[in-house]
Amino acid sequence: MTTSALLLIAVDLIAAVILSLGLYYRRHQRRDLVVAFLGVNVGVLAVASVLGTAEVALGLGLGLFGVLSIIRLRSSEISQREVAYYFSALAMGLIAGLPQTDPLLPIGLIALILTVMWAADHPRLLARSRNQRVRLDRAITDEGELHDELTERLGAPVMRVTVTDLDLVNDTTTVDVRYKAVASTHAPARRGAMTGAGR
Repeated sequence: MTTSALLLIAVDLIAAVILSLGLYYRRHQRRDLVVAFLGVNVGVLAVASVLGTAEVALGLGLGLFGVLSIIRLRSSEISQREVAYYFSALAMGLIAGLPQTDPLLPIGLIALILTVMWAADHPRLLARSRNQRVRLDRAITDEGELHDELTERLGAPVMRVTVTDLDLVNDTTTVDVRYKAVASTHAPARRGAMTGAGR
């Protein structure tokens, strides 16, 4: 194994630790996904290093991302944010595992991935933006009334509302609502129930 290959492996392992522990775990506190990100990164790095051709490694990367997409569609526990971390860990492993004559480009690309993830997932970026799944104990068919009801209940400007379930028999409405949080303002405890965490 060449010196440049060993250097890239070391850079990738350091970058994977920064991505999973320094960025993801520090901000979101999910230990199970830290293991997953590290496992995906090291596994792809090892396979790409052994196979050693760009065509096979590219097919491997696309196949793994396809699997991740299927998992995302079948599970509500993995968010789009976490898929981005998965793909970043996968991409870094592929970049470092492929044979390189000049290690500067892959090191730069790995640094770029880390920088983009740091900035895109920064808590201050769109900090007031929230997303909630809300279930009301009334069946509301009028969009204006629904918008006013959610604005009053959340105590914040509602940007977008999507009705996911309207039950006229049980008299309930379930919506996905996007809104902007207002500092030091709490939603009044009135009718209905809210489920899901703000993002």
